[in-house]
Amino acid sequence: MQVYKVGGAVRDRLLGLPVTDVDRVVVGATTEGMLAQGFRPVGADFPVFLHPKTGEEYALARTERKSGRGYGGFTFYASPEVTLEEDLIRRDLTINAMAEDDQLNLTDPYHGQRDLEARILRHVSPAFAEDPLRVLRVARFAARYAGLGFTVADETMDLMRQLSESGELQALTAERSWKEISRALMEDHPQVFIQVLRDCGALKVLMPEVDALFGVPQPETHHPEIDTGLHTLSVLEQSALHKQPLTVRWACLLHDLGKGLTPEEEWPRHIAHEHTGLKLIKAVNERFKVPKDCQELALLVGQYHTHGHRALELKASTLLELLQSFDIYRRPQRFEEFIVACEMDARGRKGLEQRSYPQADYLRGAAQAARAVAVQPLLEQGFKGPELGEALKRERLKALKIYKDNA
Repeated sequence: MQVYKVGGAVRDRLLGLPVTDVDRVVVGATTEGMLAQGFRPVGADFPVFLHPKTGEEYALARTERKSGRGYGGFTFYASPEVTLEEDLIRRDLTINAMAEDDQLNLTDPYHGQRDLEARILRHVSPAFAEDPLRVLRVARFAARYAGLGFTVADETMDLMRQLSESGELQALTAERSWKEISRALMEDHPQVFIQVLRDCGALKVLMPEVDALFGVPQPETHHPEIDTGLHTLSVLEQSALHKQPLTVRWACLLHDLGKGLTPEEEWPRHIAHEHTGLKLIKAVNERFKVPKDCQELALLVGQYHTHGHRALELKASTLLELLQSFDIYRRPQRFEEFIVACEMDARGRKGLEQRSYPQADYLRGAAQAARAVAVQPLLEQGFKGPELGEALKRERLKALKIYKDNA
């Protein structure tokens, strides 16, 4: 049997990037032969084994045939007769369809190295169109390698458009979709992921609420970029430039969904978009079964981001309500992520990327002032139950008034 490194390990080595995950394919082997050498089987759908000493994965060379809808609708065939070239042709992109042996001898039947040098993301074969998940994967790779100048080949974009129009994207499970979306949002250029999805028509299918933002104008006074969709891309870009976590990036993507519901006759103003957008944010969260922490922050940022921008003008009572909405006493990190998301929103505007955002430190100071109010003196005064809660609220309000007067 012959063992080869394949896919990302080969691609990233040739690009001069760190190699983190190594996939191996075994040609000329059988399941029985792998077991006899001590390999442990782990693949449910096709033969994948763990090395007896290193625990690394080794997959038998295989072919696949479309047998149903969606990314899971495939029948796999693995045998010693399957060649390396046959295994590689089932892969999505030419840059992922290269292999190398232990001596770094490259096997590149589909010209992946040429496309690496040309900075092109190109599908390997027409079978690309059989797997709708590949639309998301290509968009994710575009986001990952945008900084190196990679773009999607025209013919590959055509296939992605066909997939978007075919109805196959609806066959993707929430879990698989979210896995790709969340990974893409954590790339260096997540805005490229959204743009590529829009260019091929997939955004309209997967997240029509986000797609609807493009072409919707905002007041030029506050938004020199005018277009709400472009603003959303810029906010997402800022969140990546500032190395924000997934929770913040997801909130940045969804924060302005309400503007897509504004009647045209009211443009470019978007009165109460914070509230009208909540049902859309909930719908997107539910569609992809988004993790709870991402769901919660997206809803809170959607509802309160304009409060963040107007923080210096808020009354002490409104400020207290804002702090309590975030449960800053038990979950201080969530409020910090809200502040950062608001700052990304403020910076995600054409020509204002380097603007200062004094609201951030002001809100942090307000939270600190409210948290500094001690409970023990109130307990010693005999307050308990609901009365204790009201007394604590009064003391925190006093603290915020003092903070506001001295800020």
